[in-house]
Amino acid sequence: MTAPLPNRPSEVRAWCLARGFHPSRTLGQNFLVDGNTVDAIVAAAGVSAGERVLEVGPGMGALTRSMLQAGALVTAIEKDMKLADLLRESLVSFGDAFSLHAMDMLKVSLDSLLATGDPAAASPDGAGMMPADMAAEPFFPKFVSNLPYSVGTRILIDVCRHPLAPQTCIVMVQKEVADRLAAPPGTPDRGQASVWIQRRYRVEIVRIVPPTCFWPKPEVSSAVVRLVRHDDFPLSDGEVSLFESITKTAFMHRRKQMASIFRGAKMAGGVTVPDASRWLASCGIPANARPSDITMADWCALARELGR
Repeated sequence: MTAPLPNRPSEVRAWCLARGFHPSRTLGQNFLVDGNTVDAIVAAAGVSAGERVLEVGPGMGALTRSMLQAGALVTAIEKDMKLADLLRESLVSFGDAFSLHAMDMLKVSLDSLLATGDPAAASPDGAGMMPADMAAEPFFPKFVSNLPYSVGTRILIDVCRHPLAPQTCIVMVQKEVADRLAAPPGTPDRGQASVWIQRRYRVEIVRIVPPTCFWPKPEVSSAVVRLVRHDDFPLSDGEVSLFESITKTAFMHRRKQMASIFRGAKMAGGVTVPDASRWLASCGIPANARPSDITMADWCALARELGR
């Protein structure tokens, strides 16, 4: 007989006490214990029967079970061995529809995981990027996760940058992270994460989730964010490298003016900006503009111009 998954605060607390398990702040272990929020995430994802879904940090499996019950084929990556054992025992009745890998997502080969669903090959830096001309169809059309607070932003950006990134991502992150991901030009929250994600995805905050929906309670609110792929800003591989180098440099000095930031700056591939004011003017950008004011189209224009 399989053990039921704990899904109420009292059950989660009792399971932890019985096993001497202490949720890790370092790993961002705040377990989702609100059924309405679980239902909202699955509804926002539009999970359907037979659809392959990637989940990172399933924890005690509240979201995992709901997606499996909807008929999804879920591949989960869980770093904590005790939680992995709980999930294997509790979800065994779903058979091959549930695939669990007890691994650190930051050490997984994204090339392997996103192409085949098998994350076994390790990558030293966890990035696992591959040339665009090697890309086929993504193995996972959807990425649905309550991401760990500690490394969730990095995981999301790594997945979304990959050529085989899922078409749709529904993730729960800290509200302040969600605000940055969705921030439009000209707002204080606009930053590197905003432009890297928005170049490939439309971002929508679907639901604000209070701390009371988790155990233990986090100190801040969370948000469910939906990301849907688009092709509005195509760039070549070389231009992507320049785009990322330019925006990373800019937002490291976000309070400075653009001409000042890039005066004599060296970008990816050793490309130097010889005359920052002229480069900016060629793309219609004032020399005194600040990074948070620049539109996505203009960031891409800067990368194309510098790559000529």
